[in-house]
Amino acid sequence: MTTPNPYAPPTAEVQDIYDPTGPLELAERGTRLAATIVDGVIFLALCYLPVVVVVAIGSASGQDTDTMVGAGFLAATAGFGVWCWLTIPRVIANGQSIAKKLLGIKVVRTDGSPASFGRIFWLRNLVNGVMAILPLYQLIDWLFIFGESRQCLHDKLADTMVVKA
Repeated sequence: MTTPNPYAPPTAEVQDIYDPTGPLELAERGTRLAATIVDGVIFLALCYLPVVVVVAIGSASGQDTDTMVGAGFLAATAGFGVWCWLTIPRVIANGQSIAKKLLGIKVVRTDGSPASFGRIFWLRNLVNGVMAILPLYQLIDWLFIFGESRQCLHDKLADTMVVKA
């Protein structure tokens, strides 16, 4: 019988494993360190520098402390908003912060598939930040980069790795 059975269930080809177009090359440790430093400088410039400028201008003009605290808080909030506006769309689009984009690296899942914003934000950043209150955790997290997989502890927790873009 060569005619297809009209009562047969539909068939579909399902592929569960992400198949990247090319082999993934792990990012160098120094490049990851440089990206962390550059991202930190960008964050400081956008969130803390406005506070310093507002306080300096207010002190020079003789403003009272309450006014300075309020203006500094507003400046920091505005700077944080700008940082979010610059960073979040890039992380959602391709797993790259501003510095990672500049240095040509990105965050992906260990199977090579794109890492979701939730995975990057919640597991790599928030959970890691909360765990950083534990003594020596941050040092242990950083030392994991010297393993063969070049994954920090926060990468292992989030099932991610940093590769060349």
